[in-house]
Amino acid sequence: MAEDEIKEKPPVVGNGSNNNNLDGGSEDETVVAVQNGVVVNASGYQDQLKRQYGLVGLAGIAVTVDNAWVALGSSISVSILNGGPPGLIFGLIVAVFYYSFIGLSLAEFASSVPTAAGVYHWATIAGGPRWGRVLGFFTGWINFYGWMFDLAALVQITANISVNMYVVYHQGTYVAESWHVYVAYIGILWLSTAAVIFANRAIPHTQNLGMFFVIAGGIITIIVIAAMPKQHASNAFVWGSFDENNLTGWPGGVAFLLGVLNGAFTIGTPDAITHMAEELPHPRKDLPKAIALQIGLGFLYAFCFAIALCYAITDITVLTAGFNTYPLAAIYSQATADADGNPNYGATFGLLFIIWCSSMLCCVGTMLTNSRIYWALARDNAVPLSSLFAKVNETLSCPVPATLFVAVVATGLGAIPLGSSTAFLNLTGSFIILSTVSYAIPFAANVLTGRRYFPKGPFHLGRSGTVINVLAVLFITLFDIFFCFPYVFPTTAVTMNYNSVILVGIVALTALWWVVHARANYPGPKVMTLYIHDDTVSGVETSVTAGSADSKAEKQS
Repeated sequence: MAEDEIKEKPPVVGNGSNNNNLDGGSEDETVVAVQNGVVVNASGYQDQLKRQYGLVGLAGIAVTVDNAWVALGSSISVSILNGGPPGLIFGLIVAVFYYSFIGLSLAEFASSVPTAAGVYHWATIAGGPRWGRVLGFFTGWINFYGWMFDLAALVQITANISVNMYVVYHQGTYVAESWHVYVAYIGILWLSTAAVIFANRAIPHTQNLGMFFVIAGGIITIIVIAAMPKQHASNAFVWGSFDENNLTGWPGGVAFLLGVLNGAFTIGTPDAITHMAEELPHPRKDLPKAIALQIGLGFLYAFCFAIALCYAITDITVLTAGFNTYPLAAIYSQATADADGNPNYGATFGLLFIIWCSSMLCCVGTMLTNSRIYWALARDNAVPLSSLFAKVNETLSCPVPATLFVAVVATGLGAIPLGSSTAFLNLTGSFIILSTVSYAIPFAANVLTGRRYFPKGPFHLGRSGTVINVLAVLFITLFDIFFCFPYVFPTTAVTMNYNSVILVGIVALTALWWVVHARANYPGPKVMTLYIHDDTVSGVETSVTAGSADSKAEKQS
């Protein structure tokens, strides 16, 4: 049936409870409504970005942004004091277990309402007519701050890798300076920004290449560090040295739960690809698949890499070298050295180069994610100068002002280590807390409103949905509390964990912006007119062309 015929006789969506009749079986997943003759997508807007990502391209972004085994190795210093290798390996298992509930809940949302705003719009919908506007506003900002800090952390890691690749062949002459890393940071950040703005059509290919480096590079790296060492760590060290390597001062159970942070950072980006929803031809079907692939494949590689890495460690003290270093480079040097202990510079450089390639492409994917988040907020007048940052260059298929804004903010964040490494570590470390809080808000709201405001997508949790949502919220609450504990006990100003202060600060800033601007000038996202309706109203003017059984009947007529 022609598009103009669909516009003539569209079925009408009633109140929120009736929306659950939508079964996601539409022929065109990208068309949700027709408003005044204009076809709009799930976010309530006309498409402005090219829908150029298939399932493979989406999987490429998912795996590349997650970059799980690289993230585990690059952040290993975060938790190596929390029980050594056993704490690292078993902490990863626990993290994947509780993130599975998060992934299932996000996948259901993405299959139901695929928008570039992700959790921001889902919190709005879940909160219903009364609370949706304010819940969505706070969720969107908390999610954005979390992703900004994650971007800064990833670029910093890649900058450290870059410097260490130089150090491999200049160990006798190189003198480390913080500004060296910052120069590399600036170059990597703005190269990623240029790629997102000017090479958008090539981005799917770069993320496929990133997936290659993550998958093939991971296999090569695991084989090399497993086969090359002339001396391996003992089984007792890898699997049973928790107590002797618990150097935090906390009791064993507390130390272990604190160390789960490393595992969470390893696979903690399940919402990344949801922000690409408006660049997919089949978002309702493909997003859940990609989320599952991201968590499952990420865990498999990270788990195998963690075991191989721990067996390659001969001197665990290199993992506590401090900030603006890259301890993984030292482990690679240990693993590839000959029997006399002489370093194999080529092998060490090659292993670092694999990580550098995947990390560079991860930075591009993360910049892409961040720009879409801020752009989605700007479209709904939720940010300062919204009219500017909501603009899209349709020729480049990129929200250029929003992308440049993200790059400028990240440039400032990268300069923080020049003054205080502790402040930067806490900011970037808060990514897990901020992102999971932004997940917990729509999960909790969805349960409290009886899960009645979301239409059923191709992936639906059914009767188990409430239990899964509740478990996700409980796990997020439990671990976020532990992730706010001081890293060591007793603590000092240097070793103190300021994540709780950062979370409160972000909420306070958002509340201030709500009072100053949003309360009077923020109407809420257009998605509200599509999915959230006053239960006292029998119908709305918005007409939906996709998803309902009536819609399919119209198309077949």
